[in-house]
Amino acid sequence: MKQYLTYSQEVEQGMAAGKPIVALESTIISHGMPYPQNVEMAKKVEQIIRDNGAVPATIAIMDGEIKIGLSNEDLETLATSKNVRKTSRRDLAYVVASKEIGATTVATTMICAELAGIKMFVTGGIGGVHRGAETTMDISADLEELASTNVAVVCAGAKSILDIGLTLEYLETKGVPVVGFGTDAFPAFYTATSPFAANFRLNEPKEVADMLKVKWELGLNGGAIIANPIPAEFSLDEAYINDIIHTALKEAEENGIKGKDVTPFLLGKVKELTEGKSLESNIELVYNNARVGAQIAVELNK
Repeated sequence: MKQYLTYSQEVEQGMAAGKPIVALESTIISHGMPYPQNVEMAKKVEQIIRDNGAVPATIAIMDGEIKIGLSNEDLETLATSKNVRKTSRRDLAYVVASKEIGATTVATTMICAELAGIKMFVTGGIGGVHRGAETTMDISADLEELASTNVAVVCAGAKSILDIGLTLEYLETKGVPVVGFGTDAFPAFYTATSPFAANFRLNEPKEVADMLKVKWELGLNGGAIIANPIPAEFSLDEAYINDIIHTALKEAEENGIKGKDVTPFLLGKVKELTEGKSLESNIELVYNNARVGAQIAVELNK
């Protein structure tokens, strides 16, 4: 498997020195935000991780290789190319074999991080069970990966475009612990709270690292969600964002938008209807997750 992995100089040196490494996905760069905000955001997230004592490893697929850590040139290519494939577990072998450019989703970033021996991964929000999944069977591969891959995911919960209740039920069935970092509530991406509770509340990076260490030493395979709420000053009002999501969902249905096209459409619509506020919130919650993820990675590394 290792023949398909290449490492940036920074990541290689960090690993050799025994430093904590934090994985980052690349779909947020290629499909999540417009240029140039996507590159600015990616570079700042990497710097926040460095400032908090860890080494960033943004993951993507290029030239038939899984790149663990990207150069500035790689970031620009990802951010500006029109033919970047959103790559989940089912797509990974094809994208590597065909030498396409692939941006990794949560699921694929977890797979690649585990191959590289990285235990900590920071993202914006996880995928989950889509609204209406009882008839469409539209359930993100992220949830299956969390059930089987030994990587902890720091996120701002699940996007409120999803069915959060069913997402949490699914995670419970798969035995995935959902930790509220400094919160009892399960955050809903743009909002710090939702009507749902996290399984446990932990307030310090060391407490999270202790739990992860015990989990994996007990042979309890699979990841964990560290749900880190968006900072209060960037949190959008729950009723306001839910109204906008209902409008966006209705429009997606009317236009026959399905499958993996739903999330980009809804996020674009939410950005339009919130007059850009949702993009600012999205960027700030990723910065906040990077800080917390790096701190947990430092503790886990000890």
